[in-house]
Amino acid sequence: MEVAEIHNNKCIDNRCYECVCNLYERLFSMYPVSLTQKKIFYVWMKKLMDEKGYMLIIPEMQSDFNRRFCEMVSNPDPFAEQKEKSNQIAMSLYVKWKSIVLSDKNPFDLALRLSIAGNIMDYGSSNSFNIFQTIKNALNSNFAIDHSLLLKEKINKANHILFLGDNAGEIVFDKLFIETIMHHNITYVVRGSSILNDATIHDAQKIRMGMVTDVISNGDDSPSTILDRCSIEFLENYKNADLIISKGQGNLEGLINENDPRIFYLLVVKCNVIADLLKVEKGSMIVYNYKEK
Repeated sequence: MEVAEIHNNKCIDNRCYECVCNLYERLFSMYPVSLTQKKIFYVWMKKLMDEKGYMLIIPEMQSDFNRRFCEMVSNPDPFAEQKEKSNQIAMSLYVKWKSIVLSDKNPFDLALRLSIAGNIMDYGSSNSFNIFQTIKNALNSNFAIDHSLLLKEKINKANHILFLGDNAGEIVFDKLFIETIMHHNITYVVRGSSILNDATIHDAQKIRMGMVTDVISNGDDSPSTILDRCSIEFLENYKNADLIISKGQGNLEGLINENDPRIFYLLVVKCNVIADLLKVEKGSMIVYNYKEK
């Protein structure tokens, strides 16, 4: 089995190059660019990965890839249409599921499962997904790593919760989870600017996240949480939080080597690299805390 290599606290893997190429092939199919432009982009991208692969993780390099692509197609937000569609689909499901969650015998577990199912809404990892089937799977499957009881305990004891969001659409299910746990002090975090289909302040405003919790950006355009690139405001919240809920693979890649016992990772495992790293099957849903392992 090919296993991710850890070097200087960075996770790298040759399979990541193929995954990134697949992403930009999908993007190139959406925008008119010449074959020469594509070739130049891929040569530059491979060169950057070869040069910086031992210093950076893929989400850090993605910000460079994204900036270059956006300049090439003269569009600062290539996934804007997909993000809007994701938010609309999720909001329609929110209306359906809110009453079901509130009347359920275990609203915490149901809302948690829906929040994790929402992580499948990711155009960065695939050109399509089935949120309806994923919700069905989430309701009828066990978590491959299940530290949910500890998470519930920590939520009940926490003074300040920092909630790291991931994708547009997905954040609607996070909103339902936040409403369900009814904690008095949660700060929800989105990306500093448009990157892939990750949620920004604009997306948070569209779904009225501010009605249930404080919302800030992390100040960075990586599809992740890279602490040394984040804003002072975010870092103050990070320092002062006694519980951190981290959604998605990108945030996991940015924070996994912090070995921070405050962090609970909630996600659908979407690639073999992360599956190998966590020793679970691709497609698994997990609630993972480093301290518990």
